[in-house]
Amino acid sequence: METTLRRPNLLKRVASLIAPPEVLEFWISRINPLWSLEHARARVVSREIAADGATALLLKPNRHFRGFRAGQHVNLKIEIDGVLHTRSYSFASAPRADGMIRLVVRAVDGGKVSEYLQTIPVGTVIALSAAYGGLRMPSDPDRPTVMLAAGSGITPMLSLIDQESSSGFSRPIHLLYWARDSQQMIDRDALQELSSSILRVNFIETSTNGRINEAQLREVLSSKPNILACGSHGFVEAARVLTEGKCASFQSESFTPPNSSVENEVDGEAEVTLLRSGKTITVPRNQSLLEALEANGLKPAHGCRMGICNTCSCRKSNGTARNLLDGKLHREVSQSIRICVHAAQSDLTLDL
Repeated sequence: METTLRRPNLLKRVASLIAPPEVLEFWISRINPLWSLEHARARVVSREIAADGATALLLKPNRHFRGFRAGQHVNLKIEIDGVLHTRSYSFASAPRADGMIRLVVRAVDGGKVSEYLQTIPVGTVIALSAAYGGLRMPSDPDRPTVMLAAGSGITPMLSLIDQESSSGFSRPIHLLYWARDSQQMIDRDALQELSSSILRVNFIETSTNGRINEAQLREVLSSKPNILACGSHGFVEAARVLTEGKCASFQSESFTPPNSSVENEVDGEAEVTLLRSGKTITVPRNQSLLEALEANGLKPAHGCRMGICNTCSCRKSNGTARNLLDGKLHREVSQSIRICVHAAQSDLTLDL
């Protein structure tokens, strides 16, 4: 075990005697784009339609990818027209014996990355982050689990269901899946085949049955289940309100950021000083710092834009920031904040 753990470091030390790491990375990637001294990368092995406007990608990662847990996400770093873009996607299956990764990407109107991934050539190599995210099956297997998913929010549920299916379903699960129509439902046929007395699946077409409401949830809440919810921020918040006091636990993730406007005392503007660039800019106090910086022509590192992946995390040297997810104020000096879900409550100094 000790020899196995030390070997990559030994290889890097030997390689560093030959040439600087960045030079070796360049030439190694020219031999095989999947090769790297230390970076996780994956090759697109296959691409297929998962639903109208949604594509399933099967990726083969290199040895630097350390795996994932069902329910987690990964950041893809993709170069398009010479510009590197980072986007977050949920794993759409549980870890596989062959080490392959399955992701499902829905095309978003005007979304450069999501549209590119619909037709990404097989064989393309893309960079991966480490897996992250806290959505998981509840620890109590004796209580029913209810999954509430809307649109692309089905993808982490697919990985959790795949995990439960491979172990023979340790608990009853009831999945309610909302989409505009049946053609928009990702992996609908596969879910239908899995449906049983243990895994109940309700497909709800919002075009005819409306969005999530009390009547649709009445039956599943009768046993006070554990709830998992994923969808847009509006969907998740509606689910939270409708199930409050009627469930044993509530876990959620959303794939869109919250409405960035906050109330009353945060109207107006604030000055943000950026230590690395030496710039000072004026930003609205009711807008996320990421959006405000982008509006000023800056391009800070970011990933999910939802406060999950921490790619945009930076140090706040002083000042007060407001969390747009829960409204809490963060006044501590030298505190790390995620600029995609924090706004300036006062003048700030950021390590950017």
